[in-house]
Amino acid sequence: RMIAICQYNSMPGEDMMLMRHYLRKHNIEVKFVLNEIVRPVLSQSKYRNLLPLFVARNILLVSPETKAREMLRVLRGVPQINLLGACIDDTILSRQGVESFAKLPSLETAQGQALGALGLLPSQTSSLLQRCSAHLTALLD
Repeated sequence: RMIAICQYNSMPGEDMMLMRHYLRKHNIEVKFVLNEIVRPVLSQSKYRNLLPLFVARNILLVSPETKAREMLRVLRGVPQINLLGACIDDTILSRQGVESFAKLPSLETAQGQALGALGLLPSQTSSLLQRCSAHLTALLD
């Protein structure tokens, strides 16, 4: 569901192991790829628009879940790894797109907000209908 393409600049092995550990906590795997292998494969796939990102040394951050917020939090602490773009739920996003996506509420939160708004409408309608009948009764008395 989520594949992020990052530029990889050399860094100490200990820092790399620490970053991998933090990413694995969120079920995000780090994959080292060779551009000579990835470019021909991508050119034949539906992800060929990602080809311009594979120029320098790259790594892929792969997760079966959309963990953009957690990934960005870990990458902020690692200046040697630069996020170039990502493919989340078959949608190609730039770095800014990934950052915007990470700011979105979770699906459960959005569903709860929608249900809350939908539940408010019947109660407002009911109170409006009762207010009119109460007002009419008061006028008739």
